[in-house]
Amino acid sequence: MSGFRGFARSAGVTLGIFSLPSEYGIGCFSSDAEAFAELISDMGFHWWQILPLTAPGAGNSPYGGHSAFAGNRLYVCPAALKEQGLLSESEAAACKYAGEPYRADYDFARLNSEKYLRLAFSRLNEEISEDIREFERREGDWLFDYALFMALAADRSTCWWRWEEPLKYRRPDALEAAMWEYKDDVDFYIFEQYEFFRQWDILKKKINKRGVDIIGDMPFYLSLESADVWARPELFQLDDNMFPRAIAGVPPSAFSKEVQVLGNVLYDFDNMRKDGYRWWRRRTSHCLRLYDALVLDHFRGFYNYYAIPVCDYLTAANGRLEEGPGEELLSLMREDNKNALFIAEDLGDMDEDCRKFILSEGIPTMRVFQFGFDGTPSMHIPYRYEPNTVAYSGTHDNNTLLGWLYELGDSTRDYVLEYCGFQGAGWGAGGPNCGSTKAIVKTLMMSSSCLLVLPFQDLLGYGGDARINVPGTLEGNWTFRLPYHLMATVDRDFYHNLISVYGRRGRGGV
Repeated sequence: MSGFRGFARSAGVTLGIFSLPSEYGIGCFSSDAEAFAELISDMGFHWWQILPLTAPGAGNSPYGGHSAFAGNRLYVCPAALKEQGLLSESEAAACKYAGEPYRADYDFARLNSEKYLRLAFSRLNEEISEDIREFERREGDWLFDYALFMALAADRSTCWWRWEEPLKYRRPDALEAAMWEYKDDVDFYIFEQYEFFRQWDILKKKINKRGVDIIGDMPFYLSLESADVWARPELFQLDDNMFPRAIAGVPPSAFSKEVQVLGNVLYDFDNMRKDGYRWWRRRTSHCLRLYDALVLDHFRGFYNYYAIPVCDYLTAANGRLEEGPGEELLSLMREDNKNALFIAEDLGDMDEDCRKFILSEGIPTMRVFQFGFDGTPSMHIPYRYEPNTVAYSGTHDNNTLLGWLYELGDSTRDYVLEYCGFQGAGWGAGGPNCGSTKAIVKTLMMSSSCLLVLPFQDLLGYGGDARINVPGTLEGNWTFRLPYHLMATVDRDFYHNLISVYGRRGRGGV
C-alpha cells in the first residue's frame, strides 16, 4: 500500500454549482452557495461534491471543456463585481434572470456573462490590475496559452487543428504576432480567469469556515478541442496533421455492457515520462488548491486505458487496452501533495490485475448502491463495503434513487426494498417524505464505508426528471436547478439524526 490518506467516518452531498439557486439563470459564486453550505452543515454533512469547476464542453458537460486549468466564467457573480466597483447597482440588477428557476439556462448565462464581464473589464483600476499581474505570475504556465487560444477560437469558426498552419503548429513568430493582434481579448480572458479564481477563493473559505469541505472531480481525459492539446500537442497521441491516431473508449462497465466510444484524445505517456509528468503533476496540484479532496475520474486509466483506432471509431472495433503510467505517476502526485485526499472512481470496469493495482494503491474507492443489484455477487451491494471505500447512492451519471426504483423490474425492486427494510405500500410516493429512498439512505448510513456521498435530489426523494446526466446523450443534461423553496423542504431532522446515530459526524482525513 502506498500510504494515501483515507477519510474520517463522515457524510456529504453532491450538487453541482450550476444547480444552485441564484438570480442569474445558473448557479454561481453568490451568497446562495454559502447558504447551501450552511444548510447541509446544520444537518451534519461535512462534505460537498461540486463536480468540475472547469468551463463546460459539448452538451454543457463540465467533464470535457476548453481547458484542464481554466474555470467556468458562468460562475462569476455580478454582485461580487458590483462590490469591487466594476458594475453599478443598476447594471448588476440588469443581469438578473426572469425565466423559470428549475433549469440552468446556459444560453442566457453565456450572453449575460460576456456582457457584464466585458463591462467590468473596461473599468479596471491600478490596484486590481496589479492583482491581475500577480495572478499572471502565479498561473502563467497555462494562463497565457488559454487566453490566446480563446481569443483565436472566438475569431475563427473552425477547430484549432484547421487553423492556418503557423498558428496550428504554434510557430513562435506567429504566436508573438497573435499576442499583439489580440492583446485586448487576451487581457480580457486573463481577467475572466482572475475574477473566477478570486471569487472562488473567497467563497471556498466561507464554506470551509461553516464546517464543509469541498470534493472536486478531475476528469482523466481532455477534449481534443482544448487549449491544453493545442498548447502541448507532443503530450498527446496526434499525427503530423494534429489529428488523433486513436481515441479513448471505455470497456464494458456498470453503465454499459458494450464498449463506449468517448472520443477524447489520448495521452502520449512515453513523452510525458521524459519530463517527469510535469503537466499531470501541475494539473493535480492545481486541482488540489481548488478542492479539499479530489475524485480521480476513470481511475482505471492510470493502470490501463482503452484505445480505439480513429478509423474504427464508429464501431469501436479493434480497440485495445494500453498500459497507463501506473504507480510511477501516482507516486509523484502523492509526493507533490503529501496530505491530499483522493477518491478513485471505480464503476466495476476493471479486470483482476487492474483491481489488484487499485487495491495496492490504498486510495479509497467508490461503491455505488444502484450497481449492487444486478443479480451477481457485486462489490456494490452494501454488505460488501469495506472501510476504505466511499459509498454513493448514485453518481452524476445515474438516475435518482426514485427514478432508478421505477426502472427496475418488480422482483428486483422488491428485493431492494426488502434489503433496505422498507415495508408497506407507497414506495413510489416521491418528495421529502419518500419512505423508500429514506430506507436506502439509512442502509447506506449504516454501511462500513468511511464516507457516504448522496446526491441532494435523493435527499428530497425526487424522480428521474431531476436527473443530472444521461451518458451517451448530448441534449437536456447538466441543467437541474434547485430553487430555495424546494431546497428548504429537505427533512433536516431525519438526516441529522441518521448522521449522529451512525457516527458520521467526522470531518477531513485520517
